[in-house]
Amino acid sequence: MELKRVVVTGLGALTPVGNTYPEFWENILKGVSGAGPITHFDASKFKTQFACEVKGFNATDFLDRKEVRKMDLYTQFAIVCAMEAIKDCGMDLEKEDLNRIGVIYGVGIGGIHTFEEEVINYALTRETVGPKFNPFFIPKMIADIAAGQISIMYGFHGPNFTTTSACASSSNAIADAFNYIRLGKANAIVAGGAEAAIFEAGVGGFNAMHALSTRNDDAQHASRPFSASRDGFIMGEGAGCLILEELEHAKARGAKIYAELAGVGASADAYHLTASHPDGLGAKLVMQNALEDAGMKPEDIDYINVHGTSTPVGDVSEVKAIKDVFGDNAYKLNISSTKSMTGHLLGAAGAVEAIASILAVKNDIVPPTINHEEGDNDENIDYNLNFTFNKAQKRTVRAALSNTFGFGGHNACVIVKKFVE
Repeated sequence: MELKRVVVTGLGALTPVGNTYPEFWENILKGVSGAGPITHFDASKFKTQFACEVKGFNATDFLDRKEVRKMDLYTQFAIVCAMEAIKDCGMDLEKEDLNRIGVIYGVGIGGIHTFEEEVINYALTRETVGPKFNPFFIPKMIADIAAGQISIMYGFHGPNFTTTSACASSSNAIADAFNYIRLGKANAIVAGGAEAAIFEAGVGGFNAMHALSTRNDDAQHASRPFSASRDGFIMGEGAGCLILEELEHAKARGAKIYAELAGVGASADAYHLTASHPDGLGAKLVMQNALEDAGMKPEDIDYINVHGTSTPVGDVSEVKAIKDVFGDNAYKLNISSTKSMTGHLLGAAGAVEAIASILAVKNDIVPPTINHEEGDNDENIDYNLNFTFNKAQKRTVRAALSNTFGFGGHNACVIVKKFVE
């Protein structure tokens, strides 16, 4: 069976550094940090009091107020982001077979704020009122509902589900969408991810694990991947969305094409609940799997958008994996962590970082890893590698690889390349 080619024809981004994909791209090229004091709740008694929140977002600017009340914030993010991507792709849905358009969205946690509110309300009122819950509690909370809401809004009857693999969730969503299309099971799929976990339970839970930076006096510079003084990741929130489309279908309607999706990979560390393998074994395997799937060699890649969360163990293990996979070619690559600007968007990270990779390929420029200071070097990291510190770099980007790794040892990798007829 001859596999179909898959291209990217629409983009949407809702992030801590921009509420549309052009704004997101402009700001990461400038090295803008999305970090600041937490506003979603009073974090004054928490170990971490800052995060990378989406700014100036009001779902009722896009959706009916009554419908918004039925949605957790992560679903609001997902839908608004998908709206941007669908509009951007320019598809005339009245002329499309909606049975062959699907929605696959990733989320790591789901409606944690809805769950938190309902359980607290129950605990406060159960003695006087009894077990009283909002009738929308379950459909607001469940992780699959964003994909369902998008399909309902547009009448898409194709494959429709959610992937949940912690911080690899939306990369897995992209991979699944890619496979459905190249196997001829769909003409187009709305693929991406969303997350909104910057609330008491989310921040408190990650604090209890000692996963978050506690640099409260310097939030803008707290996310510093590959620097010796890094002390944990910054929580982010938002969504990313790609319209993936079968090449001939896209050409037939005259679609603009950002890039071609070349291959995907998946692996497991099979090592620890939360820590990556110290030798990067799972990260090594997932990149090898993606290269093999794409029919590409290490020397075909020019840029890696790394997982790069700014954690002590994770950054070191990923660098080891890159050197193992790419050998001497590792020193010819540009490497950068856009999490240094957006924070860690958890289940949405893969989709947002895939967009950064796509735009790097399209525009031949690599966004930076910000916040590295001269001399702040970790003896376990090889600084002969080009981490694109502090300033975007122009170069030809024939192909880019994007890594995402999740708690539980879930690893996913996406490779995009320049579209050539």
